[in-house]
Amino acid sequence: MTESSLRSRAVEALTEEEAAEELAALATEIAHHDEAYHRQDAPEISDAAYDALVRRNRAIEARFPDLIREDSPSRKVGAEAAEGFAKLRHGVPMLSLDNAFGDADFLEFTASVRRFLRLGAEEQLAFVGEPKIDGLSINLLYENGVFIRGATRGDGMEGEDVTRNLETLPESELPRRLKGDAPARIEIRGEVFMEKADFLAFRAQQAQAAAEREERRERGEKLGPAIVVPVNPRNAAAGALRQLDPAITAQRPLKLFAYAMGEASAQPVETHGAWLDQLRKWGFRVNPASAVLEGEDAALGFQKRMAEGRAALSYDIDGVVYKLDRLDWQRRLGFVGRAPRWAIAWKFPAEQAETVLLDIEIQVGRTGALTPRAVMQPVGVGGVMVTHATLHNEDEIARKDVRIGDTVVLQRAGDVIPQIVSVVLEKRPAGAKPYVFPHECPVCQSRAIRDMDQHTGEFDVVRRCTGTLICAAQKSERLSHFVSRLALDIEGLGEKQIEFFLSRKLIEEPADIFTLAARDKNADRPLKTWPGFGEISAQKIFGAIERRRSVPFDRIIFGLGIRHIGEELSKSVARKFGDFPSLLETVDRVQAERKAVWLNALTGLVNPETLSSETEWQEAAQQARSGALHEVQARHWMLAPIGVGPTTAGKVLRYFAQNHRLDGADATVKKLVKHYGSASEVKEKLAATTASVTRTWNDVLEHLGRLGNSTYEKPCVAPSAEWISASARVSEAFQAEEEAMAPLGIERELGPTRQFALLDFFTQSRNREALDRLLEQVRPIAPIRPATDAILTGKTIVFTGVLLTMKRSEAEEQARILGAKVAGSVSRQTDFVVVGTDAGSKAKKAAELGVQVLTEAAWREMAGLG
Repeated sequence: MTESSLRSRAVEALTEEEAAEELAALATEIAHHDEAYHRQDAPEISDAAYDALVRRNRAIEARFPDLIREDSPSRKVGAEAAEGFAKLRHGVPMLSLDNAFGDADFLEFTASVRRFLRLGAEEQLAFVGEPKIDGLSINLLYENGVFIRGATRGDGMEGEDVTRNLETLPESELPRRLKGDAPARIEIRGEVFMEKADFLAFRAQQAQAAAEREERRERGEKLGPAIVVPVNPRNAAAGALRQLDPAITAQRPLKLFAYAMGEASAQPVETHGAWLDQLRKWGFRVNPASAVLEGEDAALGFQKRMAEGRAALSYDIDGVVYKLDRLDWQRRLGFVGRAPRWAIAWKFPAEQAETVLLDIEIQVGRTGALTPRAVMQPVGVGGVMVTHATLHNEDEIARKDVRIGDTVVLQRAGDVIPQIVSVVLEKRPAGAKPYVFPHECPVCQSRAIRDMDQHTGEFDVVRRCTGTLICAAQKSERLSHFVSRLALDIEGLGEKQIEFFLSRKLIEEPADIFTLAARDKNADRPLKTWPGFGEISAQKIFGAIERRRSVPFDRIIFGLGIRHIGEELSKSVARKFGDFPSLLETVDRVQAERKAVWLNALTGLVNPETLSSETEWQEAAQQARSGALHEVQARHWMLAPIGVGPTTAGKVLRYFAQNHRLDGADATVKKLVKHYGSASEVKEKLAATTASVTRTWNDVLEHLGRLGNSTYEKPCVAPSAEWISASARVSEAFQAEEEAMAPLGIERELGPTRQFALLDFFTQSRNREALDRLLEQVRPIAPIRPATDAILTGKTIVFTGVLLTMKRSEAEEQARILGAKVAGSVSRQTDFVVVGTDAGSKAKKAAELGVQVLTEAAWREMAGLG
C-alpha cells in the first residue's frame, strides 16, 4: 500500500505491519519538517499540518506501543544545532509541550493533572497563561547575577552558542547583570522575536536591497551571497540570531520576553506567577498579557479573549501556553516522553477570512511543473494583507470546485503561503464556470501532461510542460543539465556561466551554445570584456565548446533532459536505434499508429472538434487509457487466481454488468465457482468489482465529454456511450496501442512509462525544431553495437567497489560493447559480479546467491583487455 493511501486510513483500521510502515514514514517526514523549522528557519507546512502529523504518530504509538521507534518524534525535541556555531549543553533539557486544540483537549489535560496529583474536583487549580509567541527559544545562563552565555533550543539537550549575537541586544531586552539578589547559577529561558511593524519595515528594506543587488548583478558585477528576504517574523528573528557576524545581528530590531526557569542552584520562588514577577525585578521584559488564572473556567475565558484580541497585538502568537502555577506540583508531575505533564500549548485554529477570487494564474517552475495560484481581492488575515494563495494542483481545484468570481474562505496558518479552504456557494455569482486547467504550457504553448502510472492508471498530481528545449521557464535548469559532466561535458561551462549567458540573452537553447564564438566576434561587447571573464578565460570556454561538436549519441540524448530517461537508459536508447534518424522515424511511425487507433476508439465519446487538436486527442487517449488500467486492476484481484487473461476477464465482467447474472455454461464462470466455493460468492465479488469499474468509467466518460468544451455545462458524451460499450472499445484500443508501441520497447529497460516519455518529447514540434538546430552544430557519434556472437551476449554483469585500472563507467561501457547487460543490483539473474577494492554488500550477496565473482584482473582477461 502506498504512503498516501496509508495516511488516509484511520488509525483503528491499520494492521500492525501497516502501522510500522506508517510510523517509519511519519518519523522521516516529521524529522524533515523539524529540520526545516528549527535549523533552516524555513517551515514548509503550517503549524496545524505539522501538529496533525504529530497527533497521528502519537495515536499509532498508543495503539501499538511495541512499535515505538528509536527515532520516534515523540522522543525528540527540535533539531540538532546548526553548523557554524559551537554547541552548548543545557543544564536542564529544553523540552517541548503537548498541544491542545479545543476546550475538550484542555479539560482532559487538567483532568490528567488532577488524577496524577489525586486532587478532587473541589480543589482549585491555578494556572499561568502566557501568549505563545512565534519566535526563537533561547536559554540564558547567569552566574552570580552576571550573564555568561546563551544558546538556542537546538535538539532540547544542546543548542547553538549565540552568546555574541545576544550581546548585541540592548540592556533593556537582555540584562547583562541581574538587579538584586539571584541564585549563584541559574538558567533563564525566553523567546527572541520581532514585532510585526519592525518586521514589515525590515522586510521592505531587505526586498529593496535584494532588488538593487539583482540590478548590479545584471550589470555584470561580481557579488557575494544573495540577500535573503524573510517571509515572516519568526524567520526574520531566527535568521538574525543565527548570523555568524554579530554586527549583522546588531542591525536587526530584536526583542526578548523571558518566561521560564531552567537549571537553578536555588529555587527563588514557589509559584510560576511569582517567577514572572522576579524576572521583572531582575530587569527582564515579561509579556504583559501573561496572567495568573484561578481555575479551568478562568483559563477558558482567557483563551477566548486572547483569540479575539490577537490581531491587535504588536507581535504574532499562535496560541497560549498554560502552566500549573505551583512549582512544587510541577516537580511532582514531572515529564512524560519529551513533554512536561504540568503545561500545555493551546493552539489557535488557523486564521480565516472571506475574499473574492479574481483570477487563477498558472506559474511554470524550473522543471516545467505547472502550479496554479489564486489572485484575490486584498484581504487582511492575521494582520497580514494577502492577495495571493496557493491552489496546489488541478485536482485540488476540481475537488473544491473553485471558480473565478467565487467568494472563498482564505486561511493563513503560521508561516506558510495562504490557502483557499472552501467556497461560499451561496455567494457564487450567476454564470461562474468551472475552471479548466490548461493542457498547454502558458509560457511556450507546448503540450502539458500529467504522468500516469502505467500499472494502476493513477495520474501524478503535477502537470508538466513537455517543451523541455524551448520553454523559457525551464531554460536555466535544462541548459545547465545539457552542459553537465554526464551530458555534453563542456569544461568551464556550469550553472553560473549559463545564468550569465541567459541574463545577457546570449543563449536561449542548446544550439546557441555552439554559435557563441561566431557571434562574439561581431558583438558590441565581446565576452572577454565582461567582469569575471578575460581574453584567456573566454577563449578557454570557446575552445571547450568547439571540442564537444562530436559527442556520443547517448550523451546528447541524456543532455536533452527527457523526463524518465536517465544516463543508463540513454545508453540503451542509443544502442537500440543507433542514430537520430532511426529514433525519430520510429517515434513518428508509432505516434501515427497511436493516433489512428485512438481517433477510431474515441469517436462518439469526445467532442469531434477536440480530436482535431494534437494536444487534446492525446489528453483524451490518456484519460481512456487510465480507465482501462483501472478496470484491469479492479478485476485482477478476483480473476487472476484462476489464470484468466485480460480479454476473457473483460468479457466476463461486462456480461455480468449488463445481465446481472452469471453465464453458467461459461468455462470461466465454472472455474470461478470452483475457486470461490459457490455461485453466490462469485456474484457478490463480481458485483463489488462491477460497482468499482462503473464508478471509474463514469468519471472517465464525464471527463472525456468535457474535453475541449470550456463551458463544462453540457458534456459532449453521445447518449449511447454507456461504460460497457466504451470499456470494450477502449480496451481494444489499449491493446492495439501497446502493439503499436512495441518498436520503442527495450525488454526490462524501456517500459510504457519511458516509451511515453520519448513520445511526449520527440512529438513536440518545437522540441524537434530545436533538435534540428542543434544537429546542425554537433555530430552524434554512433555507439558501438555488440556483435550477436559477442562473448557476453545475453549475460548480466554487476560491478562493485573501486577498480584500479579503469573507471567503473569505462568498464561498464566495455561490458555493453561485449553484449552484456549492466545491472545495478545483484539477483539470481546475475551472471557475473566484478569486485574491486572496498567492495560492499553486492559482493556478499553474490556469494550468498552463488553468482560467479570476478576480480578486476579476471574481468580484464575475460574482456580481452590483457
